[in-house]
Amino acid sequence: METTGHAPVLLDEVMDSLRPKGGETVLDCTAGRGGHATALAKALASDGGGTIVLCDLDAENLVFSAERVREAVGDSVRIETLAGNFASAPRRMLELGLSADAVLADLGFSSNQMDDRSRGLSFQGEGPLDMRLDPSGPVTAADLVNSVSEQELSEILRDFGEERQHRAIARKVVAVREGSPIQTTAELAEIVRSVVGSRPSSGPGGGRKTIHPATKTFQALRIAVNDELGNLDALLEAVQRAASAMRIEGGTAARWIRRGARIAVISFHSLEDRRVKRAMAGLEDRGLGKVLTGRPISASDEEISRNPRSRSAKLRAIRIMP
Repeated sequence: METTGHAPVLLDEVMDSLRPKGGETVLDCTAGRGGHATALAKALASDGGGTIVLCDLDAENLVFSAERVREAVGDSVRIETLAGNFASAPRRMLELGLSADAVLADLGFSSNQMDDRSRGLSFQGEGPLDMRLDPSGPVTAADLVNSVSEQELSEILRDFGEERQHRAIARKVVAVREGSPIQTTAELAEIVRSVVGSRPSSGPGGGRKTIHPATKTFQALRIAVNDELGNLDALLEAVQRAASAMRIEGGTAARWIRRGARIAVISFHSLEDRRVKRAMAGLEDRGLGKVLTGRPISASDEEISRNPRSRSAKLRAIRIMP
């Protein structure tokens, strides 16, 4: 098999939070290149087997991760794949007649996607202004940048990128596109740089580093193109509905997660982390779950040195009440 092109973040911490056991069903909502999934499947295989369900929006990555898991565990673990967004995973688990004992949602995207310039996810180098995690999706970042109003673009940058200079960037983008459409990542990055300039940020150990001025703009557009926050909200709401249904004494309805299920979410920016924190705290306040991570777990300095993209990762986990 080709190289994975991706290092799974917080792998040990994920395994410690989910603790998969033989006979259980594990759902990896964002299988990516199969790093987490392979470790989870191996844990099942070493304890008598089980089922792992792999879900991913990127069809190529889904095939890759399934093959990687199969190479690692053979026939000792049942492997199911769900092509599509994880927001649909709860419904599709029910269609398969499965209930998860452990659920992982790694909200980052794979390094092979970031490094593929044709995907337009990075401002490092020239590429089409695309940003779709699902290449068959209907709307690209170029569509948004060249069609939405100045006000709408400003709101996207403010709400999804927490960009302080959202109005100035939106104004400049609209002025530039009146001459000709903005089509590449390099074009957009340079427009943002001309407005924002360079930005210092705190680095590991309190040091200072410079972040690219287009970082927040690219984040905002990627979130908008892929409806990332809407899909995360849908998944968290599905967890809450299932946990609430478990309180109905004698209820016999099939559920996509079991009593006592462990659920772990890895987020990469504050917009995601706030939603996860609020949802898990709400479950605990209602007596429907027990938060397993008092504070979000971050990558160690050693992991960050090996994998700089783990720097912003935060893991939160909860156990649904039995």
